[in-house]
Amino acid sequence: MDVAPQETLAHTLRYKLGLTGTKLGCNRGECGACTVLADDVNIYACSTLTHEVKNRAVVTVEGLRAADGTLHPVQAAFIEELSPACGFCTAGQVMSAVALLKANPRPTREEARLAMSGNVCRCGAYDHYLNGVMRASGQLS
Repeated sequence: MDVAPQETLAHTLRYKLGLTGTKLGCNRGECGACTVLADDVNIYACSTLTHEVKNRAVVTVEGLRAADGTLHPVQAAFIEELSPACGFCTAGQVMSAVALLKANPRPTREEARLAMSGNVCRCGAYDHYLNGVMRASGQLS
């Protein structure tokens, strides 16, 4: 795919590939709505140039669902915990939680809070998202 040297990953994902789960909130790397994974590490797509990830495996929220349609455990846990309020930040929250659980499958609540701190929720549903992380890690039933 041809991209301009200054094109951000968020722009490429949303407007060239149609992957609109990656949201544009602040568009300056502060809110986390555009969080995606690059080689299993969460990054802000709005402040990452597309050419910087050309040799990396990029996963968006659309890529988490299994081929049979089954939701990723984090997505299912967030639903069970009623984590999303308005939903605008949810995709970024999901991606940060997935990155955390890949690196640390059984985090403490404080470790989860720190790992999720780069994602702003305008509705203030932070505890619901943290409960979802703990449920997805098998520590909350």
